[in-house]
Amino acid sequence: MILYHGSNIEVRQPRLFNQQRPTDFGSGFYLTSDLEQATRWANRVTKRRKDGIPVVSAFDVDSVKWDYLKIRSFQMDEDWLEYVFNNRHQKYIADEWDVVFGPVADDQTMTTLGLYLDGRIKAYMAIEMLLPQKLKDQYCFKTEAALSCLQFMEAIQ
Repeated sequence: MILYHGSNIEVRQPRLFNQQRPTDFGSGFYLTSDLEQATRWANRVTKRRKDGIPVVSAFDVDSVKWDYLKIRSFQMDEDWLEYVFNNRHQKYIADEWDVVFGPVADDQTMTTLGLYLDGRIKAYMAIEMLLPQKLKDQYCFKTEAALSCLQFMEAIQ
């Protein structure tokens, strides 16, 4: 499996940082299987930080090590909404997962997620509104064991 990380710098050695802003799956190193999405993230990060240049770092995932990790996979359902809700409200201090992956809450979904997060619509309504959007994926590597699965391949500018 090949995963991509978009940033304002080339990342050869991923590291874990505490997020300074609430994210869907909490603190960790975020990647996607979609190169186009990683490119958009790289452009967004570069613009927000006003430093560097957009770079997508590509990683091969060691399938042998991957098999030993504790992995949580989400579909677009109520469990995903609750997990995103709790992370966006910083209610999770820690969890048991090495890697969490599932749909990404992007610019297209934020209005609907905002309505759900604010309690203005129910989970089933949010899911019904989000399903037609065919959301891309995101992988959050949350532990050093998870990061050890990633082997840098190339930087794409």
